[in-house]
Amino acid sequence: MAQFTIYPEGAAPFTAYVEGRELWALERLIKAGAKGCTPMTEPAPRWSAYVHKLRKMGVTIETKHEPHGGEYAGLHGRYILKARVVKGGAL
Repeated sequence: MAQFTIYPEGAAPFTAYVEGRELWALERLIKAGAKGCTPMTEPAPRWSAYVHKLRKMGVTIETKHEPHGGEYAGLHGRYILKARVVKGGAL
């Protein structure tokens, strides 16, 4: 489990305690910055579920839908962290 301070745009900062796959996803979103993450670049079985749980905690994450080709062509989500997030709770 790790502590984060979340600074959502236009709202008061808050503390979140994140663990498991949601922690894994949040750390990848932080590292990816403005380019965001996709299940294509950061493979994981349930990206949408991790993002859903983070959003329920109050973390602002944008989803952009992008086309992809290949044998199973279609759309995938690109998840982009839209709040400043600081690990450990310090400014």
